[in-house]
Amino acid sequence: MVVDQNSLNVKKYFSLIIFFLLFASKSYSNNFTLTKIIKLDEPWGSSFINNDEIIITEKSGKIKIVNINSKKILEVKHNLNFLDVGQGGLLDIIHQNNNLWISYSEDRGNSKTSTSIAKARLDKKELNFENIFRANPPIDSGYHFGSRLAIKDGYLFASVGERGQGMIAQDPTKHPGSIIRIHTNGIIPKDNPKFEGKPNWLPEIYQIGIRNPQGLTMSPYDQKIYLSNHGARGGDWFGEAKKGENYGWKILGWGGTNYSGTTIGPKWKPGFTKAIKYWVPSIAASAITIYKGKEFKEWNGNALITSLKDKSLRKLIFNDLSNLNEEVIFKNKIGRIRDIQVHPVDGKIYFLTGDNLWLMENK
Repeated sequence: MVVDQNSLNVKKYFSLIIFFLLFASKSYSNNFTLTKIIKLDEPWGSSFINNDEIIITEKSGKIKIVNINSKKILEVKHNLNFLDVGQGGLLDIIHQNNNLWISYSEDRGNSKTSTSIAKARLDKKELNFENIFRANPPIDSGYHFGSRLAIKDGYLFASVGERGQGMIAQDPTKHPGSIIRIHTNGIIPKDNPKFEGKPNWLPEIYQIGIRNPQGLTMSPYDQKIYLSNHGARGGDWFGEAKKGENYGWKILGWGGTNYSGTTIGPKWKPGFTKAIKYWVPSIAASAITIYKGKEFKEWNGNALITSLKDKSLRKLIFNDLSNLNEEVIFKNKIGRIRDIQVHPVDGKIYFLTGDNLWLMENK
């Protein structure tokens, strides 16, 4: 029997490559730990109020303060007139300088609700919220409220879903399907699009054409606002909030189709904002953050994107838009991921899933 040495060398080479890839994957997947902190009931939004405590909303209506060290839970009373319906309830919450802002599905009467935003001073016993924004018109629907909050230079940005109404996202005389920008006290900025060439836009609207934006964050590196959008059957995306522009829903389908299987529209065409990254099929993109911290310092500047459908954490390197690099950090380990927060001091990562608060840290 004649042995082909070249063939053996090729087989040996590919065996080494396969071994290396498997080993690298294994070592990468084992360089962090995921630890369950406490059990919750449909948590939705979270924000650190100090180095030891994180405030959390539960969709069904409770606001809780969790001590991440002692694991003690404090339930805080509040006065929000919310309606727990479909995808609505208490949604995102954000803390800054002893103030809280919350987005929620407000009960507007006659089964109609809106994505509304309220503000309160932080009080660990009882929160007295006052509305500073209400999406109009109120709609009888349990779908697509959005909604995330981000603060930049005294401006409050909020994502408002289109409530399952499709082309309403193309109507700038209505709030659903848009990015909102107001001052943190509720006052309307004088340089919003309505006052700079788009007189038919509602004064709070910053950008239109969005379906169900469940991620919103400010990058601590370039100070830009980024968002993620939950598409239909396919068509999830990650992109930048751009003043006076239009992401195209429901003229564009972003690569997805209706749930019935019918087509929506092209992935993108000139005249509309182009997303940085699309996912087809859908991953059900949810919360996002631009990582900055010590714990995973090699990720600094990267987008961390969570998902509901495939229960994954994804890292997106997007400093060069012509050469994006996406990695799935983990998948199917902790359930559907609703929110992500980075500890303000040590950089450890906290997740909200369907019924738990989780901690991710280096081994």
